[in-house]
Amino acid sequence: MNADLSLAGRTAVVTGAGAGLGRAEALALAANGANVVVNDMGPAADDVVAEITKAGGQAVAVTGDVGDWSMGDTLVSAAVDTFGSLDVVVNNAGVLRDKMLFNLSESDWDDVVHVHLKGHAAVSRAAAAYWRGASKAAGGPVYGRVINTASEAFLFGSAGQANYSAAKAGIVALTLSTSAGLARYGVRANAICPRARTAMTEASFAAGTSPGGLDVMAPERVGTFVSYLASPASEKISGQVFVVYGDMVALLAAPTVEQKFTAADGVFSAEEFGAQITPYFEERDPRRTYAAYNVAALDNTGTTQM
Repeated sequence: MNADLSLAGRTAVVTGAGAGLGRAEALALAANGANVVVNDMGPAADDVVAEITKAGGQAVAVTGDVGDWSMGDTLVSAAVDTFGSLDVVVNNAGVLRDKMLFNLSESDWDDVVHVHLKGHAAVSRAAAAYWRGASKAAGGPVYGRVINTASEAFLFGSAGQANYSAAKAGIVALTLSTSAGLARYGVRANAICPRARTAMTEASFAAGTSPGGLDVMAPERVGTFVSYLASPASEKISGQVFVVYGDMVALLAAPTVEQKFTAADGVFSAEEFGAQITPYFEERDPRRTYAAYNVAALDNTGTTQM
């Protein structure tokens, strides 16, 4: 294997790795040489460890809820104590509690934000502290990769997923902050918006194949890209958001300013807002909002959310 793509000697933590995307990511990282700390809530984590070791790799299971703040430290310690280092964090764990906003309970909100956003933050914080300390000890940058799992739901504001969409938007912001705050220590952080069929998304995606014969929604497709982002070859890539789907990976552009309104005398009055802004929206398509529905054109199945 090309040395720039190899993860030999590296250690990765993958959350929610007992099934679906996390399992595919853990297996892909191990296949490329990484030692893997497999996190999930139950015995499925042991099953993935068994798969990795049977294939000749090294892995250890750590069960527990990533939304518990201390679990971040536990996972980092497991990586360092078992394998000697931490090099890659793949934040993947998640749950769904889909409801329309008017039916959303406090627990529906808390459960999703707890696992998705707080879980990402807990593990990222612990890893950041480790890499900062390692960099200070080394007297320069060290190796660090963070791959966070967002969703196109943050772009669309999916109607039945106010909790999930908000959490995924927060994960993108967390990714940007991680990238900016840890760059000096050698850490690269990126977010992916995967379209893959898992137990969490099987109701949304129909089966299908594409060139190569692999299911167009196979989690293994995402695992391959995650393994790439975890590798030395991604050294120049940080603070980016990618849609990963079928036989393509799409790099999303940053938001742009559509129109600027300026007060004539330096301070807006309500009347001037009405005179400038109201006419602008009168002839504008009311369906055109901040939601990035143009990204849905990447989906050749007709699905517009995940």
